[in-house]
Formats: sequence, structure tokens, C-alpha cells
Amino acid sequence: MKIVVLDGYTLNPGDLSWEGFQMMGDVVIHDRTPDNQIVTRAEGASILLTNKTPLDRNAFNNLPDLKYVGVLATGFNVVDIEAARGKGITVTNTPGYGTPSVAQMTFALLLELCNHVQQHSDAVKQGKWAEIGDFCFWEQPLVELAGKTMGIIGFGNIGSRVGDIAAAFGMKILAYDKNRSDQSHRTDFGWVDIPELLENSDVVSIHAPLTPENEGLINEENLGLMKKNALVINTARGPVIDEQALAAALNSERIAGAGLDVLSVEPPTSDNPLLGARNCLTTPHISWATLEARSRLMDIAVNNLRAYLHGNPQNVVN
Repeated sequence: MKIVVLDGYTLNPGDLSWEGFQMMGDVVIHDRTPDNQIVTRAEGASILLTNKTPLDRNAFNNLPDLKYVGVLATGFNVVDIEAARGKGITVTNTPGYGTPSVAQMTFALLLELCNHVQQHSDAVKQGKWAEIGDFCFWEQPLVELAGKTMGIIGFGNIGSRVGDIAAAFGMKILAYDKNRSDQSHRTDFGWVDIPELLENSDVVSIHAPLTPENEGLINEENLGLMKKNALVINTARGPVIDEQALAAALNSERIAGAGLDVLSVEPPTSDNPLLGARNCLTTPHISWATLEARSRLMDIAVNNLRAYLHGNPQNVVN
């Protein structure tokens, strides 16, 4: 059985093992695959593994041996699900592996916006502390989270974990989700609609999936509802934010800052307006990429394929 990994480098740049897959077939691993080489590299494979390499109707039409696609991520919008279903190809994803790491990154971005740790460390090394002579100094206002309100858009596994951490900081929580699960164990918590969440939150953290309904959710109109001191954190999907509108809101001081681990185009082009926006942190989609999270992802992906081969597929998305 031929197994082809189209873009294995981000999952495993060398610190993990492909052994789990190698025990189930003849594995060919490509670090990256350009779009025009997908069909050539996947020819003859019955199993394909992809992270962000797209698989569309044309690819499926030209890969008659293909039976299974394992997406090495939770989001599976890189695969034409309808086309795969039409060809009888099973598609699975890897949910749940990144919850602790993504929640941690949410607060890494938020705390940097509140305390400006890197800026102040750099200032000390540049001699500014010694020049001033006081026992302390700060170059930016410092923000305490206790007593502030965090609005969480998307209150699934990751969103609820973020809520746990926010509560530990002494924050109040407002949440929006299509499915309002029982949160009676929480204090200082409320389910609200998006406009109320935006109007009343000091921090807005996005953990919603990318759907046609959610694309451009954080737009000029909704940014206009937010407090001037509000911070936006996005560790979900870039297109949930209208980037031009967010850059304009930041540069006009309509809101206070943003921390973004995802952008609409990755890597971004040089003309992305957020790259030069005021008080905007951007990181290269690394929320998921701790060794621990990637190790869990690898294990889930291996178990997905093993379950499929044993006739009991799991985490099927089509």
C-alpha cells in the first residue's frame, strides 16, 4: 500500500517519527508539494496525507487509486469534501490535539500586549533603564487582566480552555457559540450574541471555525462596536477578520491593539496592511506547533489510518 505525505515538514521537521505510518505501508514523504506537482507525486497512492496542500476535484479525478485522505490538521477546508465523497474517498481530520497549546498562545499574545515584555527587555539591554536612573520605568501603559471582561467567539474545546485560563486571571467571561453548552459551573460567565459581546469586552478572542458565515466577521461595522481600549486576539483562522478594517481601526486608535497568529494569506504578502499597523503583533501560525501538540497530532493521524484500515474509520469529515 502506497502512502504519500504531501507536506510533512511543518508537522515533522525532524523531531518526530513517521514510524507509525511506515508500519502500515510504503511511505513517501515530501516536505512540501507545489500545486502543479500534486497529481504526479500522489500517482498510485491509495493513502494521501496533507496539511495545507489543497486537494480539489481535478486532483481526485486524476487519482483513481486514492481511497483515503488524512488531513494533518483540525481544519479540513483544503479538501474538496463534496468531490471526495463523490469518488468514495474517506477524509479524516485530527481534532483536539492542539487545545492546550492554542490556549497558551492566546495568552502569550495577550500578555505581550498588556505587559510589553520584549519591548522592555530590549530597552534594558539598550541602556535606557540605566540612563533614567529610577528603580523602574515603563515605555507603554501596563494593563492588569483581573476584573476585565474577555469575550470569546467560539466556545468549543479551545474557547472553553481559554475561558478557564481567563477565569484564573480573575476575568469575567462573555461567550458566543451556536451551541450553548451547560456552563453552570462557571461564575462571572454569560452567553451573549456577538454585538453585545463586542460592546462589553475588553479582550475579544476568536476561536470560531472558518465558515461562509464567519468570514469577515470582524469587520468595520463590528469593530465600531468595540471599546477604545479593546484588544483583539485571533488564533483561529485569518479570514475571520477583515484585515483592512482591522488595520484602519488600529491606526486610528479606534481599538487598542491586536495579537494575530493567523492571517488571510499565509505567508503574507508585503502589502498586507496589518504588517505595519499600530500595536499589532503577528506570529507565523505557531499556536499549534509545540512539540507536545505535534506529537499528539501524529498519534491521532496514525490512529485514524489504522482505524480506517480495520474497517472502523474515526474522525471522518465527509
